Amino acid sequence: MQRAEHEEAERKAARDTGTDAGTDRRTGTGTDRRRATEADGKTDGKTDGKRDTEPGPGAEDDSRLARRTAPETAPKTETRTETGTGTAPDTETETETGTGTVPDTGTETGTETGTETGTAPDTGTAPDTEAGTGAETKPDGGPAQGPAQDPAQDPAQDPVPAGGRRRRRLRRGARVALGLVLLLLLPLLAAETALRVNYAGDPADGTYSRDRDAIWLGHAWVDGRKRDADVTALARRLDGTGIRDLYVHAGPLEHDGTLPKSAYAKAGWLIGTVHREIPGIRVQAWLGDKLATEEPDGMRLERSATRAAIVGSTRGILAAGFDGVHFDLEPLHSGDGHYLDLLDSLHTVTAVAGVPLSVASHQIDPLPGFHSFWGTVAGHPKWWSQEFFGQVARRVDQIAVMSYDTMQPTQSTYGGYVAQQTSLALEVTPPTTDLLMGLPFFHEDRFGHRASAETVPAAVRGVRLGLSRTDADRARFGVALYVDFAATEDDWSAYRKDWVDSE
Repeated sequence: MQRAEHEEAERKAARDTGTDAGTDRRTGTGTDRRRATEADGKTDGKTDGKRDTEPGPGAEDDSRLARRTAPETAPKTETRTETGTGTAPDTETETETGTGTVPDTGTETGTETGTETGTAPDTGTAPDTEAGTGAETKPDGGPAQGPAQDPAQDPAQDPVPAGGRRRRRLRRGARVALGLVLLLLLPLLAAETALRVNYAGDPADGTYSRDRDAIWLGHAWVDGRKRDADVTALARRLDGTGIRDLYVHAGPLEHDGTLPKSAYAKAGWLIGTVHREIPGIRVQAWLGDKLATEEPDGMRLERSATRAAIVGSTRGILAAGFDGVHFDLEPLHSGDGHYLDLLDSLHTVTAVAGVPLSVASHQIDPLPGFHSFWGTVAGHPKWWSQEFFGQVARRVDQIAVMSYDTMQPTQSTYGGYVAQQTSLALEVTPPTTDLLMGLPFFHEDRFGHRASAETVPAAVRGVRLGLSRTDADRARFGVALYVDFAATEDDWSAYRKDWVDSE
């Protein structure tokens, strides 16, 4: 739930006696925290030239390293030796490393390392040095021509130049990147399309308020900033609606679970005045704190002393006359057994007092195990598993889903998401527990929340669609409005028109 880090401000404001105690704060969930503002203005390398040789169009004999052809009138002599030097006027000797001497036509020396010198008597000496398997001197004294050369060993003859290889690698990398993007985007696009489809259709008849709605009110109602006239105006505002529970901010709890009475100094006045001006309305104490689940600072529910202190603070709240207690502890991770233990202890206290135990809940996994995936990717497992939601719902009298701050981009996807959340919650909430779906009575544009998408009309339509498809006749069902000091007239009008007066 977007509770905007105004708990710390309230912690200070609750200790002041004047009207400078000012900001309402609900604990945020990771990047979902926000600061809500009260109506009074507080802010809660290549070579040059050509070679003398070029690859032969076909080497005649792979075992022959060099060949020299004498003029037609001269006897042909070629000497190749295995090791050493061989001289023969009319014979041919093969060599791997050595020197062959021809008496009348010159001298030719060839080595495996690739240096060969050929000398012709009439044309002078034409040295030719070649990196490769050798060179060849033409009999007419023209330029020397070597045997065929492997293009892979010669950058100038490489069929795929270095620039081409780089471009090929870039293209391959681009294809891989595109594949990864599609791998991520396609499931997202499929999910968004499914939400749009989920928003289609018409709600069933009779899916409107069951007079079990609620609204979150800021700390100004218990710290002396509100007066009798404000209660009278609130009574007019609530007249004819389905609201019967006020979650009045009376905290925040200290990190050790304690709660000073100065935090709710004017609670007695509020409770008495509301009971007189708005009969049938219950005033519940809204208590919250930031948990040390993702940051080192905060409340630690794993400490038994902290849980015991919370129970003690609850007894003090009820002794002050509150009609129930509503807890909002965030960020609360799915499967937290210490939280379940705390709820068991708290319910024992509230049951004895005959008042409801109420909690605000995280949203439910839109896909099975999604909270685990998101916790790994973002470090903040925003959602609860449906199983854990049901475990919580069975331990309380009332559970309000914070069905806003959903990261949805449009009204249709947001409404479809709320419809899904409503169905998921209905499936596991026992019929003896009040289930309320949150409506966004605030307007912000930030990561996780888009004001133009998360609207009251879209939320109400989503609630009605989910109710219609899952349990249209459920009696213990309603909506919860967050929050009074950020609401607009349009929010109130949409709530009345689409939910209260939809008959």
